Amino acid sequence: MACPSLPPKDFTLSKEKDGHTGRKDENTERGNWANKREYLLSMIGYAVGLGNVWRFPYLTYQNGGGAFLIPYTIMLALAGLPLFFLECSLGQFASLGPISVWRILPILQGVGVTMVIITTLVTVYYNVIIAYALYYLFASFQSVLPWSGCFEWADENCSTTPRVSDCNTTLPNGTVIHTNYSYVTSNNLTCLNGSLTYKQVQLPSEQYWNKVALRRSSGLDETGEIVWYLALCLLLSWVIVGAALFKGIKSSGKVVYFTALFPYVVLVILLVRGATLEGARNGIEYYIGAQSNITKLMEAEVWKDAATQIFFSLSVAWGGLVALSSYNKFHNNCYADAIAVCVVNCLTSVFAGFAIFSVLGHMAFLADRPVSEVVDSGFDLAFVAYPSALSKLPVAPLWSFLFFFMLLLLGLDSQFASIETITTTIQDLFPKMMKKLRTPITMGLCLLLFFLGLVCVTQAGIYWVNLVDHFCAGWGILFAAVLEIMGISWIYGGNRFIQDIEMMIGKKSWWFWLWWRACWFFISPVLLCVILLWSLVTFAPPRYGSVEYPGWGSAMGWCMIIFCIIWIPILAIVKIVKAEGNLWQRIVSCCRPAANWGPFLECHRGERYRHMADPHTERDLEIPTVDGSVHKER
Repeated sequence: MACPSLPPKDFTLSKEKDGHTGRKDENTERGNWANKREYLLSMIGYAVGLGNVWRFPYLTYQNGGGAFLIPYTIMLALAGLPLFFLECSLGQFASLGPISVWRILPILQGVGVTMVIITTLVTVYYNVIIAYALYYLFASFQSVLPWSGCFEWADENCSTTPRVSDCNTTLPNGTVIHTNYSYVTSNNLTCLNGSLTYKQVQLPSEQYWNKVALRRSSGLDETGEIVWYLALCLLLSWVIVGAALFKGIKSSGKVVYFTALFPYVVLVILLVRGATLEGARNGIEYYIGAQSNITKLMEAEVWKDAATQIFFSLSVAWGGLVALSSYNKFHNNCYADAIAVCVVNCLTSVFAGFAIFSVLGHMAFLADRPVSEVVDSGFDLAFVAYPSALSKLPVAPLWSFLFFFMLLLLGLDSQFASIETITTTIQDLFPKMMKKLRTPITMGLCLLLFFLGLVCVTQAGIYWVNLVDHFCAGWGILFAAVLEIMGISWIYGGNRFIQDIEMMIGKKSWWFWLWWRACWFFISPVLLCVILLWSLVTFAPPRYGSVEYPGWGSAMGWCMIIFCIIWIPILAIVKIVKAEGNLWQRIVSCCRPAANWGPFLECHRGERYRHMADPHTERDLEIPTVDGSVHKER
């Protein structure tokens, strides 16, 4: 195929026209993004997810307020951005997904398998969270929000305000006694300052979340029945995902114009509304202002939280960055893209904190409580604390609708990329089949994952969601990331990889690569190893709130993560066994790029790769060994 050897302003030499976009693809076999905007919006949508809204603000408040931005920015530069740039470059250079791209280093192909399996497991429960958002979205279409008060589903512990149970009071004769609060009020007596004792109560939003939305059972042992309305919401969420992806990037690239941009509109609306509320200033000060504590930077936990948040927020080592970048045109400036997406992701996290804490500050003001007592993260923030605060605003259903609509879009964007990671893997393995049957295969995949997710919409569903998240979305990904960066930098060769990047974006001066070399060779691997070891040393059995998991639940969690990472040694052994020569020669040959490694299109392979095999050939590939002989591998 003829294609330009230098990056022109617009690629128009392909003979095959994309009927959906009216543009011509450079890579007619796999397809390309219709334009750079669709790629960037898809990457932003993938990176910017629920964690930016329900985890980062909490971490900032907990770790010194504005001071937390210092380790956060440093970790972005040292760990997040180097891995992000590496994965974007890797996918774009080879135009392959997260498994096939390991032609670069066959002995570590299991790393790609681990990424895809973990992504698959996470997509199962992630769509359940989207189903929760859909349920609350539909529940917002009521004149009175169902969690705004203690209605018929509530028990005696439900209350919209703290309840005083007893206190110290002074009798007319001057005697101080400790008595029931009802006695004080009935006898027109006054509680002494600082003597009030509050009864433990639950907000209506908390009881609604547990009793109505989840119908939560007592634990993992009590599965209960499928919550039918959550199952319907889960089905709807998979229908939306399937509809957006039925033509791959050609359809999802259009959807992200709305799903990636509209959450910012909602965030601005919520911030403007929140900033006008009484108590908003106190909330923002707790978040990042007057409560900033620079001494927190002396605590190792703060730096660990910053590194972990950056790592997971940018979605590195999940395979999605490689998959999405594999549809770029070869000479796309992936360096500028990586910088832009990382900066937007981090600024979004900071901006979301203002919108969240302004409203929580108002909630604390109404309840006459410190802001610290209404702040939470994760599910408790998204489905308990924030909905409770919104229910106290005028026109509450409108604000509730906007908030859950934002959560829905943030979740869908990330889900689109995760499913695209799986379908891209299938396409690389079976390109002819996917070209003819992409739509039914995508729909079949969504249907399969829907059925797998049904266990997560039972009455014990939230425990399963938390279990998978606790094990699979944690150190398994860190382990894959460590092997990825070490393998490419130390075995394949960081300098060699830089030459590959320069084939795409042009030659750069030595000082341009000085920082990236330092990060890829030393700084990032060391940081990731420290985080990995820390996460293993501080590992604690899963629990949801006050509910502890049974032993078999933790055992199942370990089985899941072992199933994910065991493919790394298995495939490494298989590759070595299939190689020829003595043991050392086999290992060395498997630590070299496969014969079909390199740019996907022949016109981009240049002198460095022109002598190697056609990258998408189906014939046996000859891989040289150290003694000059060859072994064949398909």
